Amino acid sequence: MNTFTQVILYTDTDGLARFREAPIPLSEGSAAARLSSVLPATGCQLRQSPVGFRSDFHCTEAQQWLFVLQGCMEIGLQDGSWRAFGPGQHFYSADTLPEGATFDPTVHGHRSRQAGSEPLVTVFVRG
Repeated sequence: MNTFTQVILYTDTDGLARFREAPIPLSEGSAAARLSSVLPATGCQLRQSPVGFRSDFHCTEAQQWLFVLQGCMEIGLQDGSWRAFGPGQHFYSADTLPEGATFDPTVHGHRSRQAGSEPLVTVFVRG
């Protein structure tokens, strides 16, 4: 059975955002077109960010897939690491604020920035 590797940005038990990967089985369809089961979605939103875009640390308000259509998006974590996502790449953003916590920009969330010479175009698909 084939799988799709889902990249997940999540909030760990210590409140810090981290990346992990998880397989999604491609158990449906045919040998020529492997499919996952239908995943829940409630809507999608398109975004264009200009060259030079960058955000401060923040948490995801609602869990969602993020797919890069154009440009390069870099995601920075509190530990100083960055991960880049280019056209056709994705991550599932699930780094929500822990229940009962007050947002602390030195502990919680991630930051993002556009990298390279072309605007960043993304699509968010809410789960």
